[in-house]
Amino acid sequence: MTSSPDLAIRLARATFNRALAEADLRAIGPLLASNAILVAGTDSAVIVGRKAQLLAWKREFAAASRTLYTRTPATIVVSAVEPIAMEHGEWQGVEASSGAALASGAYSAKWRQIGSDWLIEAEIYLTLA
Repeated sequence: MTSSPDLAIRLARATFNRALAEADLRAIGPLLASNAILVAGTDSAVIVGRKAQLLAWKREFAAASRTLYTRTPATIVVSAVEPIAMEHGEWQGVEASSGAALASGAYSAKWRQIGSDWLIEAEIYLTLA
């Protein structure tokens, strides 16, 4: 168990990034709360629930021209009154085959500590480039 919420969230984000790079659905599932919400950066599509997100990632991983996404946290603000935190950072999507940048922007993610684990409850992405 990691004692610092900031470190625990940064490690969980690194695990998520690695899972995306390796197309590892089994590693993504435990990082998402059952009712996790994702709001996409460009079209503001809303994906509600762990199962829906895993299905979306499964489709992404199977795409002929796959995009690799990386999220890089800049700040993590931990609540002093509830077991929650907000992560802010930058994201980038690159073409898997060539590494060419396809899109990038800013994101925020709300995390909740459940037991000893920090899980993503909500993420919102903003496409800037």
